[in-house]
Amino acid sequence: MGCETMTSVSCFSLIVLVLALTSSTSLSFRPMPLPDEADLMREFGNHTAISSFRTINRRELITCPIKSPYLAMNVSMSSSAPDEGFIYVTLSGVLYPASSDWIAMISPSTSDVKTCITDTIMYKQTGDLASLPLLCHYPVKAQYLSNDPNYLSCANSQCQDSSCLIKTCSGTLKFHYVNMRTDMEFVSFADGFDAPCILTRTNPVPFANPSSPLRGHLSSMDSTGTSMKLRWISGDQNPQQLQYANGQTATSNVTTFTQNDMCTSILPSPAKDFGWHDPGYIHTAVMTGLQPSTTYTYTYGSSTVGFSNQTQFKTPPAGGSPTLTFLAFGDMGKTPLDASAEHYIQPGAVGVIDAMTSEVQQGGIDAIFHIGDIAYATGFLVEWDYFLTLITPIASQVTYMTAIGNHERSTPSSFRICLPLSLHAIRGMTLELSIFRDYIGSGAMYITPDSGGECGVPYETYFPMPTPGKDKPWYSIEMGPVHFTVISTEHDWRVGTEQYNWIQSDLASVNRANTPWLIFAGHRPMYTSIPAAFLNADARFTKAIEPLLLQNKVDLAIFGHVHNYERLCAVYGGQCLAMPVKDANGIDTYNNSNYSAPVQAVIGMAGFKLDGFVSNPSAWSLSRISAFGYTKCQATTTTLNFKFINANTEQVMDQFNIVKQ
Repeated sequence: MGCETMTSVSCFSLIVLVLALTSSTSLSFRPMPLPDEADLMREFGNHTAISSFRTINRRELITCPIKSPYLAMNVSMSSSAPDEGFIYVTLSGVLYPASSDWIAMISPSTSDVKTCITDTIMYKQTGDLASLPLLCHYPVKAQYLSNDPNYLSCANSQCQDSSCLIKTCSGTLKFHYVNMRTDMEFVSFADGFDAPCILTRTNPVPFANPSSPLRGHLSSMDSTGTSMKLRWISGDQNPQQLQYANGQTATSNVTTFTQNDMCTSILPSPAKDFGWHDPGYIHTAVMTGLQPSTTYTYTYGSSTVGFSNQTQFKTPPAGGSPTLTFLAFGDMGKTPLDASAEHYIQPGAVGVIDAMTSEVQQGGIDAIFHIGDIAYATGFLVEWDYFLTLITPIASQVTYMTAIGNHERSTPSSFRICLPLSLHAIRGMTLELSIFRDYIGSGAMYITPDSGGECGVPYETYFPMPTPGKDKPWYSIEMGPVHFTVISTEHDWRVGTEQYNWIQSDLASVNRANTPWLIFAGHRPMYTSIPAAFLNADARFTKAIEPLLLQNKVDLAIFGHVHNYERLCAVYGGQCLAMPVKDANGIDTYNNSNYSAPVQAVIGMAGFKLDGFVSNPSAWSLSRISAFGYTKCQATTTTLNFKFINANTEQVMDQFNIVKQ
């Protein structure tokens, strides 16, 4: 866009970006000077939320100059690894155990374990002239040996000579793993994450079946409830079979994505650089001829790679049927099942998944809606494997519908900006700076590096929603008495844009006799009561889209992005147009028989570290809870009952009804 047409928020974002890029390196017309490690840490800290472990591959890793001659590492697995489990890793022969000793799980950056990224052209063309890392493997996770309470105290000692004058110490750590299709290795380091040196390493641990068909997850294709899409991962590129409904078969379509599909900016993003991990092959097959609200089974795979376990699933109710029960949440990600440091950790995810799994297994859930910030892989691609493993207990049994969030999509886009060079003491002139990324012309709304260079490609590959086309992640679907309008807050929603016109048309097209309830969903909220709310609720978005919600009598709008639960009044323009009243059971009830405005709820409390609230919230904020959990909505033709459930206690912490006659 031209300089004169940029919005104030865009300009603010771009100025912050440029200042970040120029804070340690002068902006001039000369070649970029050699960036030092501090520069690199600042740049990659932006992508990964600053952590010394998260930037470990930007270190120059060396072999420790002084180390024990008795060092040895071994693992508890004598042969190849199954698809998921725990492995114990022991470092022994340590003369002087230190709190800075640690062990990393690494996995090759390509499916060919004999090769490593050695081509420096990709780095140098972006101006990154720093020494490349000597450890050309992606560290999946790491733990300090002090996690073993016997390590620093040397409680497990071993004599190294006949008179036991020389004693060495050992420590054992427990690592959770999933089938990443490439061999695992474990490497021990001294001197912490900040200045690591290599002590020793294990031999590679292969997976018994790198081509195993795994992580099947369901999604709906339309509003009939008669067809379901299943997508799974395998190391095998050949088409496989989906066997379902007592004898029916469908052949998979196979796709993948490559490092060239990832986005980057002036310095390479994690997805384009050290965070890349081969995703294997993504298989998709469609089950047809089903009946809505009916239970079936399926299995998938081939005679070559094997078949998955048989899984029972339920189709959702068709649009226009009288009832629907669904779970909804945002911002979940994944939690390690061991004591490891990872590139991004969402502490509440496992507890929320466990609680929702219990709900699904009881058989009363028809669908799940995950409203953005899906895996938080942020450019570390193997973390999608961990996330897909985490959600398999629920996503394999009921339809798992998603919306895109900033950690899937927001990435520096192709744009041009004009800045006054008074920033550099050259007044009266402007400099036009172009920053490009691979995914040209996609209309990114926010210029941030939140996706770590993924630019929506892994998300759209793993979660194919019934959208209008590639990189247009907005859609609508009907289930039971509810019409869902799901949008992308990460793509241009301004008046007159393609997405705006679609939203306007979709909301206006709803047949309220068929689906009396209209629910609107997107990632970034219109309202929030957290500190610095203006950074998380874009007033431009509210100004553009909120009138459409009011005009089309949207009953409920749900959002994520902010990591807590908050329920609003029937709000419009920052004012409460209607308040709920208590029904006979003491439940807040909004009467939409006399419609006033949409009820809104922020539901981003499913895993990411929780946000607090301001001490003096606005009058439109009726309920505020900072706890991990999920929401459950039960819809009939006359009532929407909406609950926030605490995942740890399984108690209902907030509940409201919307009714209409």
